[in-house]
Amino acid sequence: MSDRAVVLDASALLALLQSEPGAHLVAELLPEAVISAVNLSEVVAKLAEHGMPDGAIRSAFEGLMLSVRDFDAAAAVAAGLLRPRTKAFGLSLGDRACLTLARDLGRSAVTTDRRWSDTNVGVDVEVIR
Repeated sequence: MSDRAVVLDASALLALLQSEPGAHLVAELLPEAVISAVNLSEVVAKLAEHGMPDGAIRSAFEGLMLSVRDFDAAAAVAAGLLRPRTKAFGLSLGDRACLTLARDLGRSAVTTDRRWSDTNVGVDVEVIR
C-alpha cells in the first residue's frame, strides 16, 4: 500500500471502478487520496450514463471511503484563473478543479489524461496509463 497523498481526477477513479488499465495504481493510492466534489460528480454522471443504478453508484463510493473536498468560491476562482494557461490543452472545468485542489494541498494530481503532462500550473501530474 502507498502512503502517498494525491488528488484523483475523475478519469483515475473511473479507471479503478471500471477495472481499466491503471486501476491497480489507483487502488494503491486510495487510502491517502482525495477528490474534488466536481470530479466526483463527473464520475457519478459517467456511471449513470452507462446505466449503473443509483444505489450501486452510492454503494461504490461508500465502500471506497474516499475523502471528497468541497468546491467553494475560492476554488472556483482559482480554477477559472487556470483557464488561460490550460485552454490550449483542452482541459475542462473538472480538470482544472482537480489541478486547483492538488495545488492547494501541495499534492500530485493523478489522471489518465496525457495532455496534463504538458501543463505548467505548479502541480506534479502522474499519468497512470
